Amino acid sequence: MVPSSNILDFRQVLHDSKNIVAVVGAGVSAASGIPTWRDSDGIWTAYDPAKLATPQAFTANPSLVWQHYHALRDRALAAVPNPAHLALALLCIPDLLRGIAPLAKFTLVTQNIDGLDALALERTIESYRAGRGNGDTCEASRLYEMHGRVLDTLCTSCDRRQCDRTSPLCPALASSSLRTAGDEIHSKDLPRCLHCGGLLRPGVVWFDEVPHHLREIWEVVDHADLCLLIGTSSQVQPAAAYAYEVVDHGGKVAVFNLEQSVDDDHCEFLFLGPCAETLPAVLFGNEPGHALSQGE
Repeated sequence: MVPSSNILDFRQVLHDSKNIVAVVGAGVSAASGIPTWRDSDGIWTAYDPAKLATPQAFTANPSLVWQHYHALRDRALAAVPNPAHLALALLCIPDLLRGIAPLAKFTLVTQNIDGLDALALERTIESYRAGRGNGDTCEASRLYEMHGRVLDTLCTSCDRRQCDRTSPLCPALASSSLRTAGDEIHSKDLPRCLHCGGLLRPGVVWFDEVPHHLREIWEVVDHADLCLLIGTSSQVQPAAAYAYEVVDHGGKVAVFNLEQSVDDDHCEFLFLGPCAETLPAVLFGNEPGHALSQGE
């Protein structure tokens, strides 16, 4: 099947959908200055994930892993949501979703660890409430961060998880960078838990670990009649299987990505280009900020 790029046809499918799930990958955050993982200039072309993104790697060399993730944390701290994040956040607001999909429920599943999807949703909720001129709470769709957040830490001793936006987390990480590993840092000088003194690790899901919220996400996917694959290579399980499951039970798939892949033949729609440009244009025909003002 040759996927369509007809925006009007896609909007009609969107309008008629009842259960929409968006599966987000690194391409969504590219316009915010966050490097992708698997593209030609992605992180895993320069680094071996087996040495940086597995529990075994952390056990073998926590210094190297922490130096790498310290740099990723700094990138996340400096980044701001781009129009793709904001467009997805708008879909999470039921009052605004009804303008383009009046009968639909929407769920956002992100593979990204930068926290920008959550930040965009938080800011969108604040703007929406301010526009309505009241202090009422704003109902929002579920956001599942299946791989955790790089700004979280997890204690290897007491399992305490918390968000920590401090940078550096310890003085020894102050001179670390993404491209240089630097000298080995002794374990006692790496980030430690303030509650039990145990060694902290980055609070992300590594290879060989089970992603968060799998049961809830599969339940959403099993009922979805439209899956939006946005900025993802669809090479990492289990997220890679979600679109196929939607197609298998009769749903449709729309792909938003920079380049076409061999796996796109199963999709109904394909929109190529930077997600920060294509997603808001295809969904709303304008900038997300305008769509928000329309919903005020």
